[in-house]
Amino acid sequence: MNTRLNLLLAAALALSTSAVFAQDRAAKVQQAKEKIEERFKAADTNHDGKLTKDEAKTGMPKVYEHFDEIDTGKTGFVTLQQVEAEVAKMAKERRKHKG
Repeated sequence: MNTRLNLLLAAALALSTSAVFAQDRAAKVQQAKEKIEERFKAADTNHDGKLTKDEAKTGMPKVYEHFDEIDTGKTGFVTLQQVEAEVAKMAKERRKHKG
C-alpha cells in the first residue's frame, strides 16, 4: 500500500510540475509577443500598421536582417502578423535543433 501511495504522489507531482512548466512557457510566450508588438509600434513611425525596410532598419534590426524572408508577398513592407509568424517559425526551428 505504501508503494502505491508513493507512486500516486510521484504521478501527481509530475503532473503538477508539467502544468507549472506549461503555464510558465505560456507566460513567457505572451511576454515575448507583447514585447514584439511594442517594438513594432515604436518602429512604425508613420503608424500605418506596416514596417518598411527603413523603419525596420532603425527600429527592429533583426526584422531588417530578415526583411526579404518576412515580406513573403514582396510588398515592400511587413505587418505585425508577418513578424510574429517569422518569430514563431524561428523559435520552432530552435526547439527542433535543441531536442
